Amino acid sequence: MYDFAYHKPTSVADAVKLLADPDAKAVSGGHTLVPALKHRLNKPTALVDLSGIAEMKGIKRVGNAIVIGALTRHVEVANSAEVKAAIPALAYMASHIGDVQVRNRGTMGGSVSNNDPAADYPAAVLGLGATIHTSKRKIAADDFFLGMFTTALDADEILTAIEFPIVDKAGYAKMKNPASRYVMAGVFVSKAGGTVRVAVNGAGPCVFRQADMEAALAANWSPDAVAGIKQDPDGLNGDIHGSAEYRAHLVGVMAKRAIAAAG
Repeated sequence: MYDFAYHKPTSVADAVKLLADPDAKAVSGGHTLVPALKHRLNKPTALVDLSGIAEMKGIKRVGNAIVIGALTRHVEVANSAEVKAAIPALAYMASHIGDVQVRNRGTMGGSVSNNDPAADYPAAVLGLGATIHTSKRKIAADDFFLGMFTTALDADEILTAIEFPIVDKAGYAKMKNPASRYVMAGVFVSKAGGTVRVAVNGAGPCVFRQADMEAALAANWSPDAVAGIKQDPDGLNGDIHGSAEYRAHLVGVMAKRAIAAAG
């Protein structure tokens, strides 16, 4: 480690002022940033600890949506009666993130802002067509995820909450690495009236929508509808844990499981 300033603001406005320093970094759960600091992969002059900002915490239903504060921990999403009743697939996803320690420390906003290719929540955000609330604006899910560890957030912009629309059906399935528990390929599906969304995480460098599966499911909501659809392996991740072709195959398998789970 090395010397840096530490700040713990109690409001979004104060946090934004502190993050005007281009060398300052925000931290919530710390699962990505703290290891990066230890390995000197990131060397900010100041850390802005967001955990003291009460307005960024909590879960509430607003009209036909569930709004979850960015600092809400995974375990709180998993155990929320409100989430279980409105979007059970989201509660299920949260209950299967990492391990007990990760779920009790990690936050939804931190995960989505970091946009790790193998993170779970980006699939739910994109698969449900959620809206990202920030300290400056609202951003549609389709415009938020730009690439590996890259989002539409400005350097001094803070994700404050995520608004998830309540849909008719939703399901999630993933294949996780048994050692790291990171997703090798996951699929989140949702149906709201005639609109179908299929989001894939883990398989590529960034979460993405599977348009062919969406079209097939709009015509026939059934695991059989996607059985013949092959995910193109070009551009997908390949490593010692699985080739791009293997991950492409997993996309089809997880899609069928997610649809079956949605009912």
